[in-house]
Amino acid sequence: MKVGYALCGSHCTLARSLDAMRVLSALGMDLVPIVSDNVRDTDTRFGKAAERLEEIRKICGRDIIDTVREAEPLGPKNPLDALIIAPCTGNTLAKLASGITDTAVTMAAKAHLRTDRPLLIALATNDAMSQNLQNLGKLLTRKSVFFVPMCQDDPVGKPYSLVADFPLIPDALTEAMHGMQLRPLFR
Repeated sequence: MKVGYALCGSHCTLARSLDAMRVLSALGMDLVPIVSDNVRDTDTRFGKAAERLEEIRKICGRDIIDTVREAEPLGPKNPLDALIIAPCTGNTLAKLASGITDTAVTMAAKAHLRTDRPLLIALATNDAMSQNLQNLGKLLTRKSVFFVPMCQDDPVGKPYSLVADFPLIPDALTEAMHGMQLRPLFR
């Protein structure tokens, strides 16, 4: 299977996402890496951008798509069997729900959804159950959009936060390929 694997700037969850990427690669999937500007350009206490990009290249065995122009052909011209966004930030979730395509990740999603193939979202945001709840609701009802099951990572300290259970990405992808949402969605 040819699977797009897009990463957004939830830097504290990138290591968990790369672990899932390694599992998919070990399962023999042909992974096409896509990163947002924040992943490409931002050094944080969780790691250096250049080192992370090199790790992604090594896992996927190919160059990374990091511009809108490079991502646009991922629709009908260069179709993927599925596209995963892991992590998907609240900012990207809002853009997807509103049809905004201003990053490589949102362009890849727009182009990919034109083919009615599965888009799997592994959410990681501090405002999922406040400002972004309406966007989560919009995308939950959209054809071909599926979510990795998620939970609150810190219900007391961050009461509106939801984070995907990244080890469930392979199972959620299998279900999405059959047009099904892996359940329970909220754990």
